[in-house]
This record gives sequence, C-alpha cells and structure tokens, in this order.
Amino acid sequence: MFIDHAKIYVKAGDGGPGCVSFHTEKFVTNGGPDGGDGGKGGDVVFVAVAKISTLQSFRFKHKFVAEDGAKGMNRKMYGKGGEDLRIAVPVGTLIKDANTGKILADLTEDKQEVVIAKGGKGGLGNMHYANAIRQAPRFARAGIPGEEKELYIELKLIADVGLVGYPNAGKSTLLSVMTKAKPKIADYPFTTLEPVLGVVQDFDTAFVIADIPGIIENAHEGAGLGHDFLRHIERTRLLIHVVDVSSKDGRDPIDDFKSINDELRQFNEKLAERPQVVVANKCDDASEEEVEMFVDEVKAMGYEDVFVISAAARIGIKELTDKVTELVSKLPPVVLHDDLESEEKIYKFEKEEQFRIERADDGAYVITGTWAKVTMESTNFDDLTSMSYFQRSMINAGVIDALKEAGIQEGDTVRIEDLEFEFLE
Repeated sequence: MFIDHAKIYVKAGDGGPGCVSFHTEKFVTNGGPDGGDGGKGGDVVFVAVAKISTLQSFRFKHKFVAEDGAKGMNRKMYGKGGEDLRIAVPVGTLIKDANTGKILADLTEDKQEVVIAKGGKGGLGNMHYANAIRQAPRFARAGIPGEEKELYIELKLIADVGLVGYPNAGKSTLLSVMTKAKPKIADYPFTTLEPVLGVVQDFDTAFVIADIPGIIENAHEGAGLGHDFLRHIERTRLLIHVVDVSSKDGRDPIDDFKSINDELRQFNEKLAERPQVVVANKCDDASEEEVEMFVDEVKAMGYEDVFVISAAARIGIKELTDKVTELVSKLPPVVLHDDLESEEKIYKFEKEEQFRIERADDGAYVITGTWAKVTMESTNFDDLTSMSYFQRSMINAGVIDALKEAGIQEGDTVRIEDLEFEFLE
C-alpha cells in the first residue's frame, strides 16, 4: 500500500535532574556539595533516505519518544545524555506542525537531516548553588522537559516530469515505453492506484517521470483518486499532458484537456504555469481529421509542443522523448518553499510558554506550565534555603508580577501542582 501522508506525535527526551550530593572522604570534613548535572534529553531527528519510497512505517505507529537524559551523580559527575531518536523518511517528505500548519522542514536531498524537537537541558546539580552564605545547598535543579509536537507529514515525490491526464488516456503505457518501469496496464479506468516512477536515460542526461493516477473532474475536491495524488506533481519541472484522441468511449478530447488543466489550476495556481507538453495519444484509433482538429485547437490555446503518438504502437515516442529531454535539461528545479529558514534558531521561552495563570472554580490562582513543573521538582520544601530559592524564582520569572496583573489580593490562594499557599505582599 502506498502511504503518502500521516499524522504523528513526537516528543524529545526530558533533561535529567541534577544531583544533591555531598563529598565524603576519609579524613576530609565538610567536603561540600558535589552533585553533578543531569544529562540532556535526546532530540527527535528526521532523516531523508533515498531507499525509502513511502511513509509505510507510520501506518500503525504514530507516537515517537526520544530517550530522557540520565540523572546527575555524585563526585560532580554528569548524567548521560539521552540518545537522539532518528526517524527515517523518504526524500521529498514535507513536515508541518499539525496545529498551526507551519512548515517545519522540506527534505529534498538524500541524507538530509533536521532536528524537529529539541531535547530538554539537564538540571544543575547542587554544586552550582553553593556560595559564601549557602554552603550546603540541599536542592538541585530538575531537568527541562523536551519539546513535544503533533506533526503532519506528507510525501511529495521527487520527479522531474509528471504524467497527467484522464484515467485510461494511456499514461501508464507511455511510461512503460519511455522508461523501464512496469506499471499495471489494463483497458479500464483507475488501473493505476498509486504513483509509479520511471527513469529516462539518454546518454549523459537522466530524469525521472512520475505517472500520477486518478485525476478527473473535481479531483481537487476529492473526486476519484486525484485528491490523494495531485500533491505529487507539485515538484515536477515539466508536465506531459496525455489526451486520448480516439474518442472511443464517447469523450471529447478538448473537453478532457480543459478539464484536467482546470483541476490543476484549482489545486495549485502555480501548476497552471508549469511548462506543459501535450500528447495526443492513440492516434492509430482516430481519424486524421480528429487528430488535426485537436492539435490545431490546442495550439490555438498557446501550447506549442504538441505530439501525436500511439504509446501502444510505439509511434512518435522517440520524438517526444527527445523533446522532453531537451526541455528538462534547461528547466531549473522547482522550489516549493523558499521561505524556510535554514539558519539555526535560538529559542527563548516567552512568559506564556514558561507559565500560565488561570482562575479555578474555588477562586484559587492556579499556575501551570514549564516553569511550574520544573520549579516544583527542583524545590526541597523541607529545606529553608531551598524555599528561599523558590521564592526568588517566583520573583525572577515574573510570576509575582503576573499574579498582580491577574488581580490577586492578599490572602488569596495560589496553587502550583500539589502546593497551595496564601499570597502575602
């Protein structure tokens, strides 16, 4: 089965917590804190692999989680970093944020890699919190949670030339005679149920042709199979529009030609501007008048490259192949997404990402978010110095100011995770 889109959940590894430890050694008194830092969580990395042709591996598995960082250890030893989770996808895979629709990556080259979710930073051990006043800190920092995202991934085949046309127009037969591909061929609509690729080799020039199945009227709205496969011609540099001029099934070749072009335009305006070679196929089953009328009308629409062929009888194939080879060698690759930023970003947590303040039904001010989770896991509430650090963290992170902006009054209840306390100015 050809799987070309999937929705998945990915989560990078959490950073390991810092260690609370004190140096102990014979004949050494008051050795001081020596708790090491936690390890960094593993990243979620997508890797483009040329040998993979579909998204079949995502058919049943939709959740991917990287390894967490290990906890820091005594003697100032760092915890082990979590292993990166590497996910292999076909070349031509587009990765989007499922919630916002933002394009995160477009993998168009073999072995291309991109980090989609970054692992959390490891927490600091208690050795970092010692100073002249606080000489024996009994708390350490918890690790930062790894990024988590819902993703929509879709495959857009990497092909230089796309074969388009109504079902049973002869696209598969044409692909088989132009290349060494062996698509399923039969005399009924929708013989081809998935895109088929073939390679044309002409001396020092080689290019890939994709047979795109199932495009009919209203394909852009989901009719037939076209809605599933129209995306696969978006990367092509050239279109070969195959039209059955024999009219054996009572169809009008000009109406078919206009209808397919209209579907391409409605799916993506840029497809209508793509260079197009028109192929009048099955000429051996049509009269000379019918063929001539079709060619004249298509050329009157502005299409200069029109070829009269019979794929089954191998009539006109060499001339068509030579012309397509010439055009492909001159056309530049199609850039689908020129707004992707390749430079590495430095992410900073905004206030809304660090914590959120909501009013509960009982009137309490509830604080949630990354800051709340990490700070609660980092605080030793049985230790006065740790409690002091917790209070300063609330001030430094802007929690106190945010509570005041939310309208908190002295004596109101504040709730963070399992902790409740009264607000005092």
